[in-house]
Amino acid sequence: MGFFSKDIKTLDDLFIHTLRDIYYAEKQIEKSLPKMIDKATDPQLKAGFEKHLAQTKGHIERVEQVFELHGVKAKTVNCPAIDGILAEADEVSGDVDDKEVLDAALIASAQAVEHYEITRYGTLIAWARQLGRSDCANVLAKNLKEEEATDRKLTEIAESKVNMLAAE
Repeated sequence: MGFFSKDIKTLDDLFIHTLRDIYYAEKQIEKSLPKMIDKATDPQLKAGFEKHLAQTKGHIERVEQVFELHGVKAKTVNCPAIDGILAEADEVSGDVDDKEVLDAALIASAQAVEHYEITRYGTLIAWARQLGRSDCANVLAKNLKEEEATDRKLTEIAESKVNMLAAE
């Protein structure tokens, strides 16, 4: 089913499709984070990635909970957007020899991922509310809150030291 597929006829269809999109994205992120943890050299960044890996496992469980609440099968649809963001992150970090610049690149890549997730969760929450599914919206809001906190923490790490070290 393409994003603007003829199979999407209602807001509910769009909600389910997008929920399957973020489910796929979270599973891909869960696979990619260990590589980012291994590449990170800043201890605070490494610890932040480890914490987010644990959170990502929780995000997957919450998305599965929303599928259950909504009465639809938990399954994924391919998400070329997250595949591209993760492929770019892998490519960029593979080309960097300077460890401080590598950490700056990892933060930028992680924030691209976070921003994708933030947009998806924000949209899903709005649609769930419109569909009268505050139960689903409340579960998804927990994921959104954690994604926003991760993004803020990445900014803090970048601005407090990593970017300065990379510029030297």
